Amino acid sequence: MHQMEYSVSAHRAAIAVAPNGGRRTRADHPALPQTARQLAEAASACLDAGAAMIHCHVRDDQGRHILDADAYRDAIGAIRKAVGERLVIQITTEAVGRYGVHEQMDVVRQVRPEAVSLALRELVPDASHEEEFSKFLSFMRAENIAPQIILYHPEEALQLKRMMAHGLIPFPDIPVLYVLGRYTEGQRSDPADLLPFLDEAMPDFAHFMVCAFGPREAACVTAGCLLGGHARVGFENNLYLASGAIAPDNAAIVSGVAETLSALGTPLETANGLRESWGLGPPAKGR
Repeated sequence: MHQMEYSVSAHRAAIAVAPNGGRRTRADHPALPQTARQLAEAASACLDAGAAMIHCHVRDDQGRHILDADAYRDAIGAIRKAVGERLVIQITTEAVGRYGVHEQMDVVRQVRPEAVSLALRELVPDASHEEEFSKFLSFMRAENIAPQIILYHPEEALQLKRMMAHGLIPFPDIPVLYVLGRYTEGQRSDPADLLPFLDEAMPDFAHFMVCAFGPREAACVTAGCLLGGHARVGFENNLYLASGAIAPDNAAIVSGVAETLSALGTPLETANGLRESWGLGPPAKGR
């Protein structure tokens, strides 16, 4: 019998790990990293498990989420010492109810990180903030800082595309993160939550990543990767393995998704591959 051969998908899926978030603490899971040293240890383990990027939140001495330049520099330095340039390091500007727009932008200007996530609904709560946000993105482009725009609802994707059409986004395209189920009851995401973002009437972004809440996180991000996107997983949004068991650490979640993607013929992207797709060069010293 003639044996048919199938080629592996050309799409390489990047896995980003979000190991802590701004709300959970080690009371929620003893392996949740809070200090710079703990973030570096998690970064190293997740790199070995298949991650290409780490999405970092930093904390104060009481374990509270902060937007603090020195804390970010400490975390970035510790992670770079542990993994070199083998992970893209992305900081967050998430407000977590504590910070305003100017504070969110200022921490990026002070840290000048390699990459940063920006929630559109926080930084552009209405049209009066569009011009300031546009200038902020121009600063980021000049400094070779990669933005990733967080979109919680398909309407926000349409808003972003309208801003692009009006010349307010100084990038030919811009990476986005689709958040599935953030404002649904119980915050338990399902792969079908991705469909409204990918409807044929919706904007088509060249680089999209997916994150999700709860035990079906792996199913959600795998669906996104198979449809041409990338994955963000970890304790920020989910503590469970695909089996339903509590994960021992972030690396176990990363490796579970990596193994699934490999079994489905989707190779993993590297940090340098992710940088290239985002238009970044190697990180500058201190980033």
